[in-house]
Amino acid sequence: MKVAEELRYLILAIQREGNRLLAAELRPLGVTPSQAEVLRVLRDHGPLTLNALGGLLVCETGNSPSRLVDRLVAQGLVQRDTDPDDRRYLALSLTTEGKALSKRIVAAEEVLHDSIEQLVAGQPVDETITTLRALAGAFPAGEALARRRAAEEA
Repeated sequence: MKVAEELRYLILAIQREGNRLLAAELRPLGVTPSQAEVLRVLRDHGPLTLNALGGLLVCETGNSPSRLVDRLVAQGLVQRDTDPDDRRYLALSLTTEGKALSKRIVAAEEVLHDSIEQLVAGQPVDETITTLRALAGAFPAGEALARRRAAEEA
């Protein structure tokens, strides 16, 4: 097996298992991993326009997350308001219910993150992250994650 092929399949295997474990943690909360990502991004970076939100999502790269947002608005978790900086745009933010749910999402994510930390204990994680950032940076999803990381570091 070529190195690139094995790397691709290892990433796919980890992503699928991680998504499966996260979905199981989120199921009692009534949200999917993609919906949880929207709520987390709005919690951490909101309020945001639809385009700005789309630029920070890994789950919906290259596309407008409008259907995802529509469902969260219908569930009463996200609200649309006129952007105070530019009335031509809508600003998306969490409702009171969305803020409460986002706290529970953080707790669900921590279960997964703790499991990952246990699995990689003693491994050269910093080097692995550097390699994965170089690979992911060539793609829109990696660029979205880099923007989120930069915003959090600022």
